[in-house]
Amino acid sequence: MNNDRTPAADSPFRPDPGARDEAPQFVLPLVARIERAAPPARTDALETAARAVLVMLTDERSVGDGEWARAMRDWQDARIRKVVRRARGAEWRRAEALPGITVTGKSAEVRVFPPVPLDGWPKDLARLQVSGTDLDDPDPVPPADPVTPVLWLNPGLDMSAGKAMAQAGHGAQLAWWELSDEARTAWRTAGFPLAVRTADPSHWPDLVNSGLPTVRDAGYTEIAPGSCTVVADHPALR
Repeated sequence: MNNDRTPAADSPFRPDPGARDEAPQFVLPLVARIERAAPPARTDALETAARAVLVMLTDERSVGDGEWARAMRDWQDARIRKVVRRARGAEWRRAEALPGITVTGKSAEVRVFPPVPLDGWPKDLARLQVSGTDLDDPDPVPPADPVTPVLWLNPGLDMSAGKAMAQAGHGAQLAWWELSDEARTAWRTAGFPLAVRTADPSHWPDLVNSGLPTVRDAGYTEIAPGSCTVVADHPALR
């Protein structure tokens, strides 16, 4: 995976058709718990979703001869698609009963599932809504710690929380792919600390041109194809 501004010919985020489109298509489902009375804070939900992707990538069931390894390989050989849906009450309990991993943040809970065929979602996930994931931060979001990996969001894009959660997951995955084995081990051992922040508009062009991993969306939902959504700023990649 190259990390300049132009996606490689086989990039999973290339906006125009490429070799990856010829492979069977899979999607990584993520379900955010959003209860009416106590929705999570937006930034916490984004960060929890990004960590959930990393936890899934590194789970023993996802690698080697693990029970999810074949699905993970098939998913990563095609377009890297992630879809975030919401659940509450009984919906959440049904989602928890399916094979997957629940990752918790300060106020957020996100369950990530092994990849499924694009048109083959389990019924208890397929019935969940994609819309309705609009979230807010009730308190001011503090600046990110300089030593913490940061997933910088494009300040010029208006994305729903669900869309931004998927994009943050993409950014975390790109950062993971770019890291050395030593840096991967350190990040995983620390519990995948990360921050998701919206970049300052004046700083965004420098981030995009920095050589750090960037996500350019394929444009399936909400935003135009080729839009740069996230720059993954991991200290080990600077």
